[in-house]
Amino acid sequence: MLNLAMRIDSHPSRLGVLAAVFLASSSVNAQTPSPLQEWQYAGGIILARLFDPDLPQFRSILGLASELQPVYEGSRAYRVQGGPVIDIRYRDVAFISTGEGIGYNVLRGDHYQVGIAMTYDFGRKEKDDLSNLHGMGNIGVAPVGKIFASWVLSKRFPMILRLDARQFVGGAQGAVGDAGVYMPLPGSSRTFVMFAGPSITLATHHYLQTLYGVTPEQSLLSGHPVYEISRNGTDAAGVGFSASKFFTQHWILNLDTAISQIRGNASRSPLVERRTQRVLTLSVDYQW
Repeated sequence: MLNLAMRIDSHPSRLGVLAAVFLASSSVNAQTPSPLQEWQYAGGIILARLFDPDLPQFRSILGLASELQPVYEGSRAYRVQGGPVIDIRYRDVAFISTGEGIGYNVLRGDHYQVGIAMTYDFGRKEKDDLSNLHGMGNIGVAPVGKIFASWVLSKRFPMILRLDARQFVGGAQGAVGDAGVYMPLPGSSRTFVMFAGPSITLATHHYLQTLYGVTPEQSLLSGHPVYEISRNGTDAAGVGFSASKFFTQHWILNLDTAISQIRGNASRSPLVERRTQRVLTLSVDYQW
């Protein structure tokens, strides 16, 4: 890590640019929840101001991404889907992003950001996996309000703590919170940036019951036994890895992957076919 710190200090403006454009392209589709770690949506953005205080007024990225992920959380089946990557930022003040939604950093400094955002969730459709979801009904698309905070330990040791809380307005309802730690990895350079770190997700009873519970009515229609989640608790824990390769000043190849394990009462739901969930996302992006 000392070598990494020396490289960071030797090229502060360049790393600032890299951190500013390092975006997890996992925003192809929102899921309830995604096996991706929540911090991967923001990537190294928090490092931008720390290493390059004179940020450009606007930073923009457009791209195309493809993602392999479970059909629903707990599913054995996987699917591939594609979509756009859009990320537009006004300094470190506001952003519009397919990964993070529409947001505003209420508090901001060299080492921290605290903000609010409005994003979305595509819910869960019964037809996505009729063999296991038949009779369970759909979980509708819903807006999601989010508050978040990121804090960087120091310039020489750029470990980042990320906290967030999300409230679903309809759809899955309830609330979800994440706590994660991540940092740049040794081997990162001017043209190749890597981040990795773990996180844990907690959720309210209402959210967990909507996703993993089986009511008596659903039991009659689906054949699954009735399953009641009695309290708030842990939803999942996992680790993520993200990397960006800069081929030119403007063209970037992004890779994001994560492994997550459903935990607690949720893991014992009859809907959960596989506790361990994986996701892989690739995108090609153009930044200016």
